[in-house]
Amino acid sequence: MDSILVHPGRSFMGKKVRKRIHSVTLREQIRREPGLFAVYILLRTSVILVMIAQILNKDWQNVMLCVFTLFLFTVPSFIEKNWHIDIPNTLEVIILVFIYAAEILGEIRAFYVSVPGWDTALHTITGFLSAAVGFSLVDIINRNEHTKLSLSPVYVAIASFCFSMTIGVIWEFFEFSADMLFGLDMQKDTIVHSIHTVMLDPTASNKVVSITGITDVVVNGQSLGLGGYLDIGLIDTMKDLFVNLIGAFVFSVIGFFYIKGRGSGRFAKRFMPTLRHHNKAKDEE
Repeated sequence: MDSILVHPGRSFMGKKVRKRIHSVTLREQIRREPGLFAVYILLRTSVILVMIAQILNKDWQNVMLCVFTLFLFTVPSFIEKNWHIDIPNTLEVIILVFIYAAEILGEIRAFYVSVPGWDTALHTITGFLSAAVGFSLVDIINRNEHTKLSLSPVYVAIASFCFSMTIGVIWEFFEFSADMLFGLDMQKDTIVHSIHTVMLDPTASNKVVSITGITDVVVNGQSLGLGGYLDIGLIDTMKDLFVNLIGAFVFSVIGFFYIKGRGSGRFAKRFMPTLRHHNKAKDEE
């Protein structure tokens, strides 16, 4: 019987024991983090119901989007389990809600179009959270006994800010590539009433020609009825990067004072992943 327990993968009894241990661990996690578990179940159930509705409507693109959302929901727990990183409950809840807001509400429910400022709010949150993750990475390296770094709070804050902005730029590259390669409209268009361009200079001498008071655009002889000129994504991209900058700057300032007081603030801790230090004896047991 002892050999059965020592080698659980070689017997039916071992599988039952392993399953029971997993069940106990799950119940313990639910007991310690009931709020996080409730949010996870609520959002997951909502996505499944939306997916069923999309299946009935035979909208297979939205069905795949729901499947992708369910997959993204598992990423935080996968990272915690396999990379020994502890994600604070506040950060994990925000990540789950963010995924739901971006994919289900934003894409399927068309909040990006029907709710003013929806995309702007999500990009601001992205900048804030990316700065928190970047801050954690730099701070972990900075405090590691095996590294020779000794970075000042200002430098760590600047590094986290730059990390967040880099994530924002890479995302805009992704949106642009998707629009160019697959004909999507991830970089949403904007209606403007004036343009300033050298392309309309008849002398080709690099002089700016300004056209103001634009109220309509005609394409192939047909009026689009837009009430202005159609900007194809530039304004949306720059706005996204600007609000990303705001979010990144806010957390960088918060992180600076967090390091300055060496962890005395509780607010920053709610958004900063940390390495989980395991006890080798417990792992062996």
